[in-house]
Amino acid sequence: MAHPYVLLSAAVSLDGFLDDTGPERLLLSGPEDFDRVDEVRAGSDAILVGAGTVRTDNPRLLVNSARRRAARVAAGLPEYPLKVTVSVSGDLDPEALFWHTGGAKTVYSTDKGAERLRGRLPAGVEVVALGPDMQWRDVLGHLGDVKGVRRLMVEGGGQVHTQLLRQGLADELQLAVAPLFVGEAGAPRMFGPGAYPPGRMRLVEARVVGDVVLMRYVPTAPGTGRLAFAADRRWLEAACELAAQCPPSRTAFSVGAVIVAADGTELARAHSREGGDAVVHAEEAALAKLDPADPRLAAATVYSSLEPCARRASRPAPCARLIIDAGVRRVVTAWREPDTFVASADGNALLAAQGVDVVVLPEYEDLAKAPNAHLLPPATRT
Repeated sequence: MAHPYVLLSAAVSLDGFLDDTGPERLLLSGPEDFDRVDEVRAGSDAILVGAGTVRTDNPRLLVNSARRRAARVAAGLPEYPLKVTVSVSGDLDPEALFWHTGGAKTVYSTDKGAERLRGRLPAGVEVVALGPDMQWRDVLGHLGDVKGVRRLMVEGGGQVHTQLLRQGLADELQLAVAPLFVGEAGAPRMFGPGAYPPGRMRLVEARVVGDVVLMRYVPTAPGTGRLAFAADRRWLEAACELAAQCPPSRTAFSVGAVIVAADGTELARAHSREGGDAVVHAEEAALAKLDPADPRLAAATVYSSLEPCARRASRPAPCARLIIDAGVRRVVTAWREPDTFVASADGNALLAAQGVDVVVLPEYEDLAKAPNAHLLPPATRT
């Protein structure tokens, strides 16, 4: 399933609260940051909030700028992004502003929750039942594959943010930190307790917006097993971009590879024909930069733009074998090797047979193919 890019957006106090316990919503942002949020909304395909936020905040979730709405229409988009909420129980007020403002709306629920909602909500609201249980990967898969959502802005609440981040499904975190304290034990926090992906997130931007500080972070920790995390997409994209740095060849593919530790630390990266070696492969070159005894390799992930080779003519050990011998037990790749140079080169099967978890993210196949277009028949280049 092609998940959308998931952006978590929130304003918090200095001590990490989303609100206080008073009857009125605590305004943590100022005019400048509200305008920034409006811009982010206008650049999104959909905006999602949890049922709790619909009940407690009664949000409209609109793009307020007429200029930005006009720009969306001029670009062939709906005036407003799709509004999305999720509710396991289906306990939602049909009079909430969420349903009566903006454009299209979709609510995801369980089978029982959807049965409760149908016929109660205003005409035109789409109710999607996801089975006896509701899983975030199913929500995101439906949004991406069925609704065509490529960029999803998530505006709360804290439980939704916590679940998406803990499950490795958030591609970006945007926090506007307000210069005040809440200090109330019963007030809602941005994130709850639990097991989060390991390691440090990467700060990609910090700037002053009015009297708040905007901080943008992206995750770095790979997924586990065959479960893809948001960081897996980021690292695989980096590997595909490395492939574009390869010296051109008519007799070999251009491939990029990155090796990442379980905590998100980059261990090595390389590309085919690196350093003037005309026959070195990307995975081979990346592994050669590491101490074979490095204990981090056992829990590391190898990202390769092309399926690691199972056979090769230039050297005795194919890349799949090198990965196995290095003790790596997880590989993420974008593109299965075609029969251009080696027939039935099923490196993924060789890896899997030796207990390596192989994750294929076909949404990056075109990016991996791009530097190899001259080697492929026209019909298979995209």
